[in-house]
Amino acid sequence: MPRAYSQDLRERVIDAVLVGGESRRSAARRFGVSESSAVKWLERLERLGDRHCARMGGYRRSKLEPHRDWLLAAIAAEPDLTLAALCARLAAERELRTDTGTLSRFFTGAGISFKKKRSAQRAGPTRRGASAGELEALPGAA
Repeated sequence: MPRAYSQDLRERVIDAVLVGGESRRSAARRFGVSESSAVKWLERLERLGDRHCARMGGYRRSKLEPHRDWLLAAIAAEPDLTLAALCARLAAERELRTDTGTLSRFFTGAGISFKKKRSAQRAGPTRRGASAGELEALPGAA
């Protein structure tokens, strides 16, 4: 994972633009950083008034965690509910927009998996057709 530039370098680029009157791109070339970095540093300074780098990486809590009890109750009440339908219910009832991937990771973390039931897997005969014994048992087969 890439590392952040040093704070000293960031300060020198920002000061070159604000105090020295250089353009963002020329200051970036002078100090050997990418132009986009210099532009983003100065945008952050203008927007937040902060010269320090933003946080990188780390753990982000799931936005579904506050709705954990509601989600588990919804699945318990209606076990064959699809993830897409659950997304729609979350948006309608809880005003929370999410996608099926987020829900899948949430339920996996909670130890809940959605497995197909054996009774629902095959409704008809196999695609290969009837076996030789079944053909002989048919009336009119010679």
